[in-house]
Parts: sequence; structure tokens; C-alpha cells
Amino acid sequence: MVEQAQRAEADGFSTLWYASAVGGDPLVAMAFAGKATTSIELGTSVLQTYTCHPVLQANRAASVTAGMGRAGFILGLGPSHKPPIEDMFGLSYATPGRHTEEYLQVLSPLLRGQWLEFHGEEFDVVLPGPVSSPPFPVSVMISALAPRMLRVAGELTDGTILWMANARAVETHVAPRINNAAASAGRAAPRIVCGLPVAVTDDEAEGRSVAGQVFAGYGVLTNYRRILDIGGCDGPADAAIVGDEASVTKQINALADAGVTDFWAAPFPVGADKKASRQRTNDLLKTLVT
Repeated sequence: MVEQAQRAEADGFSTLWYASAVGGDPLVAMAFAGKATTSIELGTSVLQTYTCHPVLQANRAASVTAGMGRAGFILGLGPSHKPPIEDMFGLSYATPGRHTEEYLQVLSPLLRGQWLEFHGEEFDVVLPGPVSSPPFPVSVMISALAPRMLRVAGELTDGTILWMANARAVETHVAPRINNAAASAGRAAPRIVCGLPVAVTDDEAEGRSVAGQVFAGYGVLTNYRRILDIGGCDGPADAAIVGDEASVTKQINALADAGVTDFWAAPFPVGADKKASRQRTNDLLKTLVT
């Protein structure tokens, strides 16, 4: 994982994103990767909020940035989904929007090293003094897809980290809501990070068929199903970025035109030679970066 970060930085990529399950918990690996690199951003996409109290989350962020020894850590957070939170972990998922908003109201002051007393409906926190703040600034973003979450992201964070949102969904739903919320709160224009599966292949039909199989699970989760519907997609196969070099380039450029500020590429292999497939995709992404 450290070598991957070093390669990504050498190839010119601006950010490397880590899902919550990477390495069991990605934060320790990210601290090592940050220490071994100099400028590439390292972000979580995303860590669950329900399973970690915001005070502990602030301490974890401080630990990671201390381990990295530099700026560039992005703390991406989200309430996850009802099946894992409620059905697997036994926690209530009744109010994910309110939960996330209050979570940020507790977390953000702590990341600035401020003393906190907060009394809400989800959290009741009284600290005797400020916790140890991160030695470098931490950018906070959330996985905002629904209207309330996009408002919260615009008002309280640096942006949203999307998954399964195509250009149409960004242009008509995501960008207007989050940008308006940020402007109303007097905040800088937010980042819109768009994560999508991507594969460069001459056989687009096969590529979309593979994407439909590999990413099928996302099509049945309520939050992703809603954003797929907004984008006019029957399923993840329709949202994926698939085609030859010219087609993939055009699709990525369309995301930027729709309001995406950062494209988080999630490469997947197509065909018998999986290594060659991944390399072809990575080669194109490198040229787009430079």
C-alpha cells in the first residue's frame, strides 16, 4: 500500500482514495503512506460515522496527520447504509441525516483544537478542555447524495464524495444543491469528488457486462439506487466509465463539465489478461493527469 501511494504520486495523481475496509482499517496504512510521500493527498472514501464516536474520530485524525508528518489528509465520512449499520451492527439507522449533521457539529471544532460543549438529539458531549488538535489541517468531506446531506456538506464541510453518480446526476442534482448551500453559508466553492468504476477496453459491451456483475451490490442499496435513478441508470453498469481511450476521455471530461472537481477512478479489469487491462486503464489516466 505504501508503494502504491509512491507510484501514484510519481505518476502525477493528486489524490489516493481509501475505502473504509481497505487493510481492515486504512488509517494506519495511510499514515505510513503519507510519511513515504511528499505531496499526494490521502483521503478516506469513506469511514463510517455510526461505528466511531466523533471525539474518537478527531483523535484518529490527529494521529494520522502526526504519523504522516505533513498536510494532505482528507477525512471522508458517511453514515453508510441501513443493512450494515442496523441489520449487522444492531444500531439504529432511523435518522442518518440528523446524525451526520450533529456528528460534524461535534467533530469540526475538535479538529480545530477548540473546547466543546454540545447538546443535540443525537449527541450530548461535554469536554473539560480541548482535545489534541491535528498538527496539520484536516479537510473533512462527507458522502452526500441526498438533498439534506448535500446541504450539510455545503454548509459544514469541504465537499462531497460521490459513488455511482454520473454526469447527469451531478449536473441536475448534486452540484446545484451543494454549491447553493456553500454559497448561502459563506463558504468557498465545495469539492465534488466523483467516484466511478472505469475500464479502458475495445469491447464496451463486455466492459459494461463485467461492471454490472462486479458492482451489482451497489444497485440495491437505497442511497445508491436513488442516485442511479436520478442519473437515468438502470444499474451500476450504466454509470461506469467504459470504452476505448477516446470514449473514456470524453466521459471523464463530461463529468468535469457537469461540475465535478475531482474524478476518483476505480479501475476494474476486463478480459482474460486482467493485469494488461488494468495497465491500459492506468496508462490513460496518467495521460489525463499530465
